[in-house]
Amino acid sequence: MRSISVFGSTGSIGESTFDLLMRQGGPERYRTVALTGGRNVARLAEQARSLKAELAVIAEARLLPDLRAALAGTATECAGGPMAVAEAAERPADWIMSGIVGAAGLAPGFRALSHGSVLALANKESLVTAGPLLMARARKHGATILPVDSEHSAVFQALLGENLATVEHITITASGGAFRDWPMERLAAATVAEASCHPNWAMGQRITIDSASMFNKALEVIEAKEFFGIDPDRVEVLVHPESLVHALVGFRDGGMIAHLGAPDMRHAIGYALNWPDRAHLPIARLDLARIGSLTFRNPDPARYPALRLAREVMRIGGLAGASFNAAKETALDAFIAGRIRFTDMAAVVEKVLDRLSATGGLGKVPDSIDMVLDIDGQARRIAAETMQ
Repeated sequence: MRSISVFGSTGSIGESTFDLLMRQGGPERYRTVALTGGRNVARLAEQARSLKAELAVIAEARLLPDLRAALAGTATECAGGPMAVAEAAERPADWIMSGIVGAAGLAPGFRALSHGSVLALANKESLVTAGPLLMARARKHGATILPVDSEHSAVFQALLGENLATVEHITITASGGAFRDWPMERLAAATVAEASCHPNWAMGQRITIDSASMFNKALEVIEAKEFFGIDPDRVEVLVHPESLVHALVGFRDGGMIAHLGAPDMRHAIGYALNWPDRAHLPIARLDLARIGSLTFRNPDPARYPALRLAREVMRIGGLAGASFNAAKETALDAFIAGRIRFTDMAAVVEKVLDRLSATGGLGKVPDSIDMVLDIDGQARRIAAETMQ
């Protein structure tokens, strides 16, 4: 029986993973080593009961008594707090979903690689903040990292059997988010509710707002560079409002391979879950005749300054990715709390990068997770100071 763990099981990625696991046999086919969630005790307990999980961890330590009460009478062990989440990754499993959003997902994924198993990586921040460390750890322990972002899964599939040296460029697509057609002068007054409504994808609030600002795509550009080892200048972005073409790979002979599919994260998750095989998935099939046409356009640099900042991060390298992500997360928190405007987020991130660049330390290549976490803390403090 294949053993699995899901980190972030109550989030949007985790829910889609749970759906596929249950459709493919649930506890009859999979031994669930660990499930972790953020604050949704009821849902975590429900998933743990359904999958007969050996361990359930709630990230909010104060909610541990509630989790224990919800799982009373079961054989599931309960734990709480960020350290318990990281320690859950020490338990060996054949297949591990890294679905925690943000920098909080770095430590569990990094620890899980020591088992030499398959890490399905939906936590893009891990590669953005500590890409070289993560990839080196995977090589050291013989682990396999499979990308679960829809764009990177698409690139991964398009490159099967291909020589990376023949690739001229990788193009990842972006819906453009909630404000892709808004007049520029309206953006500063955009509300949290407006930014939280994605035109195509059903995702959590934070990633949906990141889509509207295109910080999500900025992270994915950096992620593509780290995962595929491709020159930053060969990673491109196109706005594709239909969200049906997830990525394109262009080759030196002039040919291109595109990956198309419905905007449903269960495809990328299911591909990673069943890799190297392809299993039947409950995904809508595209009717190209009915769709009729697909549209693409270059992203507007003024509307999406996050993409320019991502290019600067890749130019600097080292600890710039960790600083970029920490500042972005802090600015996003402030926007959601109503302390800054939508258009202020990019300005905050740029100020943090400028401050840290002036010290000359951003270009240092991290040699430990502690080094990454240290710059993460510095960037968050500077971002908070910037917004006072």
